[in-house]
Amino acid sequence: MTKKAPSFSIRHVFWFGWKLVILVSVALCVLALLRLQSNSELSSISLPPQGPRFYRVSVYQGNPKIAFLFLVRRSLPLDFLWGSFFENADAANFSIYIHSQPGFVFDETTSRSRFFYNRQLSNSIQVAWGESSMIQAERLLFEAALEDPANQRFVLLSDSCVPLYNFSYIYNYMMASPRSYVDSFLDVKEGRYNPKMSPVIPKAKWRKGSQWISLVRSHAEVIVDDQVIFSVFKKFCKRRPPIDARKGKQNIKLQKQHNCIPDEHYVQTLLAMSELESELERRTLTYTEWNLSVTKMEREGWHPITFSYANAGPQRIKEIKDVNHVYYETEFRTEWCRANSTSVPCFLFARKFSRGAAMRLLSEGVVGSFDVTAFFDAPS
Repeated sequence: MTKKAPSFSIRHVFWFGWKLVILVSVALCVLALLRLQSNSELSSISLPPQGPRFYRVSVYQGNPKIAFLFLVRRSLPLDFLWGSFFENADAANFSIYIHSQPGFVFDETTSRSRFFYNRQLSNSIQVAWGESSMIQAERLLFEAALEDPANQRFVLLSDSCVPLYNFSYIYNYMMASPRSYVDSFLDVKEGRYNPKMSPVIPKAKWRKGSQWISLVRSHAEVIVDDQVIFSVFKKFCKRRPPIDARKGKQNIKLQKQHNCIPDEHYVQTLLAMSELESELERRTLTYTEWNLSVTKMEREGWHPITFSYANAGPQRIKEIKDVNHVYYETEFRTEWCRANSTSVPCFLFARKFSRGAAMRLLSEGVVGSFDVTAFFDAPS
């Protein structure tokens, strides 16, 4: 004799249905609260864009200048080389701005070149590598340079950068193109994007590239006028803490945090979000030679090689000058170096150069003539 399967009463079905409705409602409430918290975080930083700070003119009628923006730790150790570079230039064609340590003054006691006297910003800030203070310092440089309407091109340089050509060549090269030079590519390999940046900064617009950029005036204005994207970077783009042996296994959790490195992402991402990538030469004008470390830890990953007197000879400099294209493997893109459809060398500047390497450039006549004895007599 077979047993009859128990049947569910209408009451049991009704009670089960109510349980299901309650569970779904609770789940939806939790999701809503999480979404509300996320939007609350973003609303605190999504400030309305400020109006333009600078009077825009479509075409500048006067003599255009290049603004050389030096982002330095304290002094400018290669000022003797840059002094020779500017010595051979028309003063009406350039201007100089320096972001240095707060309170540091460039004068005859701290600089070998008169071109840098009192060119420091009065509102400089303390800068920490890997923090938003780095891009804040860049913005201060652009803001100061934009005060002069004659400044039509802006090039950002470090304290270890050197020019590879004389002033006339660099001036004509940069003025010939209506585009900015911004190394910018899709960042698909590294976990630097923080999902909390969404929806203000969508991942599809996240870009990476060299910090050392050269901008036309309208793009420099975009950077200085921006408040929203910079605020997102300041809140969510943090530096990963260094490994601390005392924290043991906790280091694994800490190292999973997003190590953003704002200076390699901010300008690129901002211009991409402003739909300006079609107005860029998506490459940098500053050459860097990289050395891949044996460790896989990002903090000891790619490091730029420092050029010394020994490896800054004419043949090596010629090899850098002969580079005519750059390959971006994340986009399978080859960027052929052109200015107004004319093939040109990719790089006008290079880093990182020691004092000895800079002295060799001068002695080899790459930049200009130089009296080596003046180097030793000058202030340190």
